[in-house]
Amino acid sequence: MARRVPLSLARALYSVLAWAAQPLLRRKLRRRAQAEPGYGQAVAERFGRYTPPELGQDGRGQWIWIHSVSLGETRAAAILIRALREILPGMRLLLTHSTATGREEGARLLEAEGANGDLQVWLPWDTLAATRSFIAQFRPAVGVLMETEIWPNLIAGCANAGIPLALANARLNEKSEAGALRMAPIARPAYGALAAVWAQTEDDARRLRHVGARVDGVLGNLKFDVRPDEAQLARAAGWRLKLAKPVLLLASSREGEEALLLERLKELGAAAHAVQWLIVPRHPQRFDAVAQLIVEAGFTLSRRSQWTEEQAENQADIWLGDSLGEMPLYYGLAAAALMGGSFAPLGGQNLIEA
Repeated sequence: MARRVPLSLARALYSVLAWAAQPLLRRKLRRRAQAEPGYGQAVAERFGRYTPPELGQDGRGQWIWIHSVSLGETRAAAILIRALREILPGMRLLLTHSTATGREEGARLLEAEGANGDLQVWLPWDTLAATRSFIAQFRPAVGVLMETEIWPNLIAGCANAGIPLALANARLNEKSEAGALRMAPIARPAYGALAAVWAQTEDDARRLRHVGARVDGVLGNLKFDVRPDEAQLARAAGWRLKLAKPVLLLASSREGEEALLLERLKELGAAAHAVQWLIVPRHPQRFDAVAQLIVEAGFTLSRRSQWTEEQAENQADIWLGDSLGEMPLYYGLAAAALMGGSFAPLGGQNLIEA
């Protein structure tokens, strides 16, 4: 069972800062919505104002709550959700996110699942008022946070309301461990209040214990169980047969990496045109900026969003993968891939997708 978490002086100060930061959060959401309209949707939910859901006969709504912050976590959560449906076929899923890409992927997941009564909302900002409103509104039977999401007020609120909250597919790198230790008066009670923690690796488990979590097991990474979209792979195989050149993919590129690649391609001159280059940025808000970089570097550009469904564009120097949820298609097209996040000490992006 979850332990009760009193309001310490440290968490009270944290709560004041979270409350004071709300105008900055609103400004950030407005700015991000210019590039990703999803950030402008249902903004009131971020501050704890939700449309009342239909509740079950017992008044608890029978919600199984899963929080997956962004795209990758939502894809991993899909594996967990399908397993839960086999065990609890009548469950009602409450799915929360923090990013627009996560919410978009979650909407696709719920549509594919076709289950009635499921609900998708934003996770509230971690103020006392917003988290209390979220808990009072939905009263989930149990909650699961995916990977790294530690919010002190949310965790304390669930513990004090008797809602078991688990951290699944949990990971903690050295940098995050150091940050949690610096913020120990806030972080340690939060980690300690989790009802269960399942780590990805033994190193993650060791670091999680160091910051106060009680690790129940090391179960590996759920992302290894994600199955690539067969329809996308089939489409990629068909398109590859029509291509005159092999495709080299820069996958999930981070800021600065595209510029490095473009510089090297210019140095190569005609040799750079021996293959078809495909760049897929990690973050969708950078699609337009990367497109501009490519054009300014003197290369012709074709964007995935402008392709037909019959075949890939075959005339441009560089393709830009400016779509979400199509990494199986891009990897299926590629003869080889360069992994984004590996040109700088960022740990690299998801090798499992390759």
